[in-house]
Amino acid sequence: MIEDSDSDEEYIPRRPRWIRERNNYFDNYDDRDFAIRFRLSKEATLCLLSKIEHHLEYSSNRNFSISPVNQLLATLRYYATNWTQTSIGDYCGLSTPTANKIVHRVSAAIAALHTEYIKFPESTQEIRHEQDKFYQIARFPRVVGAMDCTHIRLTFVPLRLEVGGEQAETFRNRKGYYSINVQTICNANLEITDILYTSTHDSTIFNNSVRKAHFETGRYGNALLLVDRGYAAKNYTMTPLENPRTPAEQLYNESQIRTRNAIERTYGVWKRRFPVLALGMRVKLEKALTIIIATAVLHNMLRRQGEQLPPDDPEVLLPAPWDELLQLGQMQSLESAQHSTGQLARNSLISNYFYSLL
Repeated sequence: MIEDSDSDEEYIPRRPRWIRERNNYFDNYDDRDFAIRFRLSKEATLCLLSKIEHHLEYSSNRNFSISPVNQLLATLRYYATNWTQTSIGDYCGLSTPTANKIVHRVSAAIAALHTEYIKFPESTQEIRHEQDKFYQIARFPRVVGAMDCTHIRLTFVPLRLEVGGEQAETFRNRKGYYSINVQTICNANLEITDILYTSTHDSTIFNNSVRKAHFETGRYGNALLLVDRGYAAKNYTMTPLENPRTPAEQLYNESQIRTRNAIERTYGVWKRRFPVLALGMRVKLEKALTIIIATAVLHNMLRRQGEQLPPDDPEVLLPAPWDELLQLGQMQSLESAQHSTGQLARNSLISNYFYSLL
């Protein structure tokens, strides 16, 4: 038999549980302010939510589970800043461990959409469509993509803990900071159609890729990729001339550079929409890779929907102007050996096509 006690000394009160208040950002912000803070419009956010909501629902409502829409908004806010997940938790009314889990849970759900949104043209009709769009830029024929690499900043501590100090040094780039070297191919609409990543040099990524193997076997017919001189000139990769002399060569270079500029513009839109890519990620390497794919999926989704890039968020403090931040992510290419077959293909294009435009 247990006797009741009136003694205050024997009463041990339960620790009170703190329930954080969560804001309703759909109601609190108008359309413009919402897009500035979350980098997507309300309409695009709801469209995305409909595609991943089933991955974000909890089996019960115990412990005040976070709704799918609030999970998504917390993750989008992380992409929009380089805040710590403690700051993201404070902003969205979440504990730090919960914010950490949510960001990676939602990122994985978005990244899983890559087969729907990151597609290289395969059919003759798709290839022809991309070639027509690129031709409209500066009359360069047969282009199916522009290819280059950009560096996504990592912070040292998570990388060092994950891969070890010496191995982590392989991720230090020529500008002195730790990064993942991300190679992408884009189309004329600035959509990312192919994406790979590593810590190695640009041309090494492509040389070990399935995409190169497909070009080598003629899968894409006479389609071309426009690249800088960090890649070898081949019959399907067109590089700029180092010293154009004739009017036809000068026209080739001008058209090549203007058309290839699509990839630089792609990086600018991608990173300005999701500043975490330029400012740095304080997460483990594997999670950083998932976030890169997730933001590429979102970038393509928004390009297809024709959604404009929102203004910069004044709450995100930039260490430098955007032009400098974007330039920091680009490394000057180390010139690759130019194969004779590639030079012959380039010379043939200049003689048979660009000369006729004069």
